[in-house]
Amino acid sequence: MQILTERSDVRAWSDIAALGLTQIIGYGTLYYSFGILAPAMARDLGWPEEWVFGALSIALLTGGLIAPWSGRWIDRFGAGRVMTAGSVTAALALAVCAAAPSGFAFLPALIAIEIASTMVQYGAAFPLLVQRHPRTAQRSIVWLTLIAGFASTLFWPFTSWLHGFMSWREVYIVFAALNLMLCVPLHAWLSRPAAAAKTLRAGQPASDPPESPQGSVAPANRRTAFILMAAAFAFQSFVSSAVLVHMLPMLGSLGLGVIGVTVGALFGPSQVASRLINMIFGRNLSQLILAAVAAALLPGALVLLTLTAPSIAGAMAFAVLFGMGNGLYSIVGGTLPLALFGADGYGRRQGQIMSVRLIVGSVAPFAFALIMHQLGIHTALGMSAGLGFCAVAALAMVAVLLRRTAMPASTASAVP
Repeated sequence: MQILTERSDVRAWSDIAALGLTQIIGYGTLYYSFGILAPAMARDLGWPEEWVFGALSIALLTGGLIAPWSGRWIDRFGAGRVMTAGSVTAALALAVCAAAPSGFAFLPALIAIEIASTMVQYGAAFPLLVQRHPRTAQRSIVWLTLIAGFASTLFWPFTSWLHGFMSWREVYIVFAALNLMLCVPLHAWLSRPAAAAKTLRAGQPASDPPESPQGSVAPANRRTAFILMAAAFAFQSFVSSAVLVHMLPMLGSLGLGVIGVTVGALFGPSQVASRLINMIFGRNLSQLILAAVAAALLPGALVLLTLTAPSIAGAMAFAVLFGMGNGLYSIVGGTLPLALFGADGYGRRQGQIMSVRLIVGSVAPFAFALIMHQLGIHTALGMSAGLGFCAVAALAMVAVLLRRTAMPASTASAVP
């Protein structure tokens, strides 16, 4: 039996390609560019640089509080409509932020940017694929993250290039235009009725076998498993947010200077490489095992960087390992909840996960900057690595829970 019919295959690929472009723009303009523009923002606003990252933390926290509502809107109105509204909001927020005359006006605009982010980034894109292609959502999520992995590779140098002859305000105007002229029409196009979803709602048989119809966690254990999974994602979010926002300044503090830009450029291709390797060789790999591998790579890369700095070779190895871990982390953020809990209520569940990740991760840029300036870069890296290993422990507890659930009650106690 074919996995996808010819028509549904074309629809799926066109949706993934369009969504991949909007994710590159969404993450590039709303996330990856901030660390490069933050020093100029601080000088222009008359703030210490730590205050700018503190403002980002407040904005991320607000986005985390809004995320559960975004998840409910996605289930109720459809992810495409929510993403269209989010792109309009992102364009307006970027323009208002660019025009902010003071820090007091800058902060609300930055908060609006982070609220828009919850409506246009992975937390909304993954549910869109589940809603439009429920039978092949897991595979579609992998392909989407493969494309979107180029966001940092493209937008770190692109933002630096623009900022070479533009102010940060003018750069944000360019970014607002990208969201308005490209993301809004593409998200509006993705709001069209999904044939696959209508077929399932009508009770008609579909030609595609379901990849994860119900989820592997027993109903009685879902609350505990969800809490452990969310905790793991939260710890990883702290590590990822702290390092990605500070990637170039962090490498500069370790004595790498301008070489840090080259080292940082390895991050994006490494993300893509890890997703491609997973796509080729990991088709039958448990999503929980994949999540544990991703969780271990992040702190492992930080430990390597700490031990080898200022070695260029060590920094390059760090960028590759961290990029691979972050690339897999992006995949399992969408596929692990689907594998454990199924597709029913996926948008609401993604909203809850995004909320926890953003709330915990919101302190990361500010906390990392504060620790780095007060206690040194090595202390900041060590503390972040410790939190990363906590994520590995949480996922191990999920594995133990699943193993005990799968065992007959009479034999569970006999297992060493």
